[in-house]
Amino acid sequence: MDSRPCCGRGYPVFGALSFFLMQRELEEELRTDENGADGTLVLPRAGNLADRDLLVIHFFVSICCIERITRKEKIRLMYDDYSVSSFQETHELFREAIYATSGLALLQDTLNDETAQAVLSLFTALGTQGTEATEIARAYGEAFRMLARAVSNEAVPTFSDAWQAYLIARLLDNENPWSRQVECHGAAGVSPVLREQARRDLRALQKLFQIDADTLLRAVLRRMRVSLPVLSDAWLPWRDLAPLGRNGAHSPRHELALIIAETKDWGELVEPLERYWSLHGTGPLARYRVLRWQGVEEGLQGIAHPDPIQLANLVGYDQQQARLKANTERFLAGLPAHDTLLYGAPGTGKSSTVKALVNHYADRGLRLVEVRREQLGDLHRVVRQLRERAPRYILFVDDLSFEEHETEYKVLKMLLEGTAEARPANILIYATTNRMNLIRENFQERGKPGIDTNWRDTMDEKQSLVHRFGLRVTFTPPAQAHYLEIVRSLAEQRGLELPEEELYERALRWERQHNGRSGRVARQFVDDLEGELKDR
Repeated sequence: MDSRPCCGRGYPVFGALSFFLMQRELEEELRTDENGADGTLVLPRAGNLADRDLLVIHFFVSICCIERITRKEKIRLMYDDYSVSSFQETHELFREAIYATSGLALLQDTLNDETAQAVLSLFTALGTQGTEATEIARAYGEAFRMLARAVSNEAVPTFSDAWQAYLIARLLDNENPWSRQVECHGAAGVSPVLREQARRDLRALQKLFQIDADTLLRAVLRRMRVSLPVLSDAWLPWRDLAPLGRNGAHSPRHELALIIAETKDWGELVEPLERYWSLHGTGPLARYRVLRWQGVEEGLQGIAHPDPIQLANLVGYDQQQARLKANTERFLAGLPAHDTLLYGAPGTGKSSTVKALVNHYADRGLRLVEVRREQLGDLHRVVRQLRERAPRYILFVDDLSFEEHETEYKVLKMLLEGTAEARPANILIYATTNRMNLIRENFQERGKPGIDTNWRDTMDEKQSLVHRFGLRVTFTPPAQAHYLEIVRSLAEQRGLELPEEELYERALRWERQHNGRSGRVARQFVDDLEGELKDR
């Protein structure tokens, strides 16, 4: 018996032969375990006994034979791979990944954020010889917390592995010389040198992606069991951290994320990424189909949860929808298309139709940018930010009208009719209004024919804005039959079961109580009815 101290405890330690005999005994117990709970576990993973380091053998013999631990724990410790070669392989795995990404030329910003840096710090700790177990423990806890927070963002694909999902999201949103060149000039205009460098960068990033949650946690726990046993069962792998019920399927972004996750060689991702960026754009704003201008300081901001309304929800305006769809499809095809004014009484579905158009064509690269009437003075700044971007943008001004003292209409008029600087081909203007005469006028402004020689010029300037819109679409209030058809269709879409006669009677009563018929009044009635029926 070897009487040398082990692990600083002064315990007597068995020699290699004792370890071998104990291993055989445990294997025999494992085979004959009647309850089967442990019988499905493991076979030795470290090869033959000669491959094991003697100090590692001493350590585990002392634990298994002297300390009071359960038989199941003995078996688990025995069959985990604690050989020196195993630790070296772990160091090499993480060190290779870190070294590979240190040479990124185009995609380095993919990793330049707080969450990615937390994960890289953990990888670095695991890939560095002599790192304290407490440092690894802190790094894992921090990376887990950062990823748990990050995957709550709907921009991150709904994959099980939080790190892999987050890395893909960062890649898709990364704005770099390669992706910007794709967006500005199309795939055909990309420098071959940039494309080849991107291919190499992608293969380097893949080394980080290949370290999945289970591989990582095994490496962490292996260190804890050797150096800090109190933490040997402290964590779970970072899987399934996203909120339940979230579903990002059926979007081009999610479909590309699936392709990335399943691709064996990330060098082959160049073409799919270029196709995506050339249609949907690059950078963080590219993932939003609706943007809002927030002023000079904040600029454009994405709307995470835009109105999900669909054209099918807007009943009875088929003719108006057909004209708008035809114009929008020409715009998406790069053909001449008209700036459009949607005119009609409040509640007739003008704004909802524009939003539904964007939802309908979002997969083809259509985006909506909301600009408030009082922000029209910033239009040139908005246009400058959208120039040379891949998507097709509809600048949307809701409820467009001006008082006689307001002059913002002149900025809009300049954009509509053109200036010395050409308007980008990827921008179209859609506006809604409740009155065809967009600029309020009074009788004094009309002047007196024969006395005020400029009276017609004054009138023409005030009225000319509406004529700058090449397409004008009118939405009229629905007749009673149309109103009831809207109600019936909305109730059917929501699965509300009510006799038709009762439904119509209640809808008409609601209309009388709410001052007239419109699509908005019909929707409000169905909202109220749904709440009532589902509350029973």
